[in-house]
Amino acid sequence: MKVLHRYVAREIIGAVIFALVAFLALFAFFDLIGELPQVGRGNYQLQHAFLYVTMGLPGYVYDLMPIAALIGSIYTLAQLAARSEFTIMRASGLSTGMASWMLARVGIVLVIVTFLFGEFIAPTTSAMAEKWKLQAQGASVSQEFRTGLWTKDVIRQNGLTGETIGTRFLNVKDVTPAGRLQNVKLYEFDRDFHLIAVVTAAYADYQASNVWRLSDVTETSFSTRLSDITATISTKTLPTRDLVSEITPNILSVLFADPDRMSAYGLATYTRHLAENNQTTERYEIAFWKKVFYPFAVLVMMALALPFAYLHFRAGGVSLKIFIGIMIGVSFQLLNSLFSHLGLLNTWPPLATAVLPSMMFLVIAIGSLWWVQKH
Repeated sequence: MKVLHRYVAREIIGAVIFALVAFLALFAFFDLIGELPQVGRGNYQLQHAFLYVTMGLPGYVYDLMPIAALIGSIYTLAQLAARSEFTIMRASGLSTGMASWMLARVGIVLVIVTFLFGEFIAPTTSAMAEKWKLQAQGASVSQEFRTGLWTKDVIRQNGLTGETIGTRFLNVKDVTPAGRLQNVKLYEFDRDFHLIAVVTAAYADYQASNVWRLSDVTETSFSTRLSDITATISTKTLPTRDLVSEITPNILSVLFADPDRMSAYGLATYTRHLAENNQTTERYEIAFWKKVFYPFAVLVMMALALPFAYLHFRAGGVSLKIFIGIMIGVSFQLLNSLFSHLGLLNTWPPLATAVLPSMMFLVIAIGSLWWVQKH
C-alpha cells in the first residue's frame, strides 16, 4: 500500500505542478502586458517590468494552489480510471476511506506549501516589488492622495504603556519607498478632544522600538481650549524631536497594501491597532480569517476531485473532466470573493464569511462522492 500511495502522490504532485506552472505563465503574460504602458516612466524600464511581474508570482501561487490541486487531482484520477488502474486498486481492497486518506496526505503537503507562500513568501516579495517599482519610477507611495496620508494614534502617559491621555492624528504628504515620512503634521487632542498641540516636521525617520525622529520641528502648544478667550499659545522650533507612537512602518505599509497580499500576522497586528483606535476592522478581520482558512481549501478541492475517479471513462473524456474542474475552481474563487464583499456589506461575522464558501464546496464534495458510489 505504501508503494501505491507513493505512486499516486507522485502522479498528483506532478500534475499539480504542471497546472500551476501553466496558470502562472498565463497570469505573468497578462501582468506583463499591463505593465508595458508604464515602461519609460522615470527609470522604469522593461527589465524592471519583468522583475516586478516575477516578484508577484508567489502571490499567484498562493491564490491558484486550490485550483491547481483540483485540476491536477482530477487529471490524475481520470487517467487512473481511464487505464482501469483505479478499478484494479478497488478490487485489491482500496476503500473510499483509504482513497480519501491517500489524497489527504498529498493535500496536507500542498496545504503547508500554500501556507508558507501566503504567510511568508508572497507578502515579502509583493512588498519588495512595489518598493522597487516606486524607486525606479521616482515616485512616493502617497502621491495619489490629494491631502496626503492620514492615520490615527493614541497618546499614552508613558509612551506605549500607561493610561490613554489623548488622541493624535498624523498627516504625511509623502512616504518614500525607503520609509521616510515627508511634510509631517501632527494634531494632538486631549481626552475631551480639545486641540492641545500642532506639530510640523520636514521629515521623520523610524529609529526602532516605536520611535520616530522628527527633523526641523515646529511645535505649537495650546494651554486650554481654542474657543477660550484666555487661551495661551506658545510656539517653539527644534532641530529634532523623538516621537513615541504605536504607528510603525509596517502599519503604514498596510494602508497601501492589498489585505489579500498581507500575512495573517500583519493583518492581526493592524486589526488590533484599528480596534484600539475605535476604527472599523471588518475588512481586515475577514482578510485575516480567509488567510487562516484558505490553505485548507486545497483539501476541499481535492475532495471534489475524488468522485471523478469513480466515473467510467465513457461518462466523459479526460478533457471534459478537466474542463469541469476548471469551472469548479473558478466558481470557488468567485464565490470566495463574493462572500468577502457580501460579508463586509451585511456585517456578517468575519469567521463565517471566510469559512462558508469552503464548507459549501465540502458538502458538495461529500454529496458527489455519495452519489457516484450509489450509482
